[in-house]
Amino acid sequence: MEYTVSTQSTGVIFGATGLQAIIQNVRTILTTVQGTVPLDRGFGIDIVDIDTPIEVARALLSGRIIDAVRKYEPRVEVVSVNFLAEEGEGRLLPVVKIRLREGGTV
Repeated sequence: MEYTVSTQSTGVIFGATGLQAIIQNVRTILTTVQGTVPLDRGFGIDIVDIDTPIEVARALLSGRIIDAVRKYEPRVEVVSVNFLAEEGEGRLLPVVKIRLREGGTV
């Protein structure tokens, strides 16, 4: 089964477990800028290419999102990375489809 995770805030659920915790973890990865977590500066998404053309940024961010989710939430695999573009605002909002890894437990 596939699940869609976006950067749209749904609030933090303290004590989340199972699938709810996994989806919340992926959303946290997507919304954290790398370098901003004090004891884990590698956590999150590197936005070094923020000022590149939008198509280049999409390609680079897709790879970085896949790598970050693989590293920080190993219970899932990324199926696809798409973006909602707010081009007038110059923003790319990632929408990531994930599924639980085979043999993985929730």
